[in-house]
Amino acid sequence: MTILKKFPKSPARAAIAAALSLSIPAAMLAPAAPAVAQASQLDQAVAALRGISTMKADFTQTDRKGQTLSGVLTLKRPGKIRFEYGKGADMLVVSNGKSLYLVDYEVKQVQRWPIGNSPLGALLDPNRDIKRYGKLIPSGSDNVLSVEVRDPKHPEYGVITLIFTRNGSAPGGWQLTNWVALDSQNGRTTVRLTNQRYGVAVADSAFSFKDPRRTAGRR
Repeated sequence: MTILKKFPKSPARAAIAAALSLSIPAAMLAPAAPAVAQASQLDQAVAALRGISTMKADFTQTDRKGQTLSGVLTLKRPGKIRFEYGKGADMLVVSNGKSLYLVDYEVKQVQRWPIGNSPLGALLDPNRDIKRYGKLIPSGSDNVLSVEVRDPKHPEYGVITLIFTRNGSAPGGWQLTNWVALDSQNGRTTVRLTNQRYGVAVADSAFSFKDPRRTAGRR
């Protein structure tokens, strides 16, 4: 799907769109681990994700052309996320648990689609079973877990590779540090997280927004 097909083209908008329609680093394409080991490590990745009740983190997003944007990510399970972009991108990406929205305050437009129809569904959709749709991508390190998630019945949803590093203070002992995503048009985007804070108080109102089609105000 082309998320910004109705939006004016600009480097910032293209980068944000790519993040939503989120490949796998070539260095990770190594021989597969034994099935038993894969199952165990997938369990660890699932536990790490399910162990996150709330999280805030700084993020840096880079598209395949090297365009970089940054901001603050807020996550609340199940299904809620907010990407608050910094200067130069008067836009917002937010999920209320059911739908994912791309809000453009500059041109006063909003796009919406089900959270399960994006690679971000691997993070957000409680019905997306990572153990069913995910496979381990060997990383060459016992301290790194890389899990590729794709739905073979829906290639249009794209592919996302979630990367965790061992961290005893993170839920499940593994910290989500970045993801690499590939959309159905082979558009690649990398999102890196830093300064992760878990268990922070996050109100549900953080995942709502003022509709720019009806008002010029912004929450």
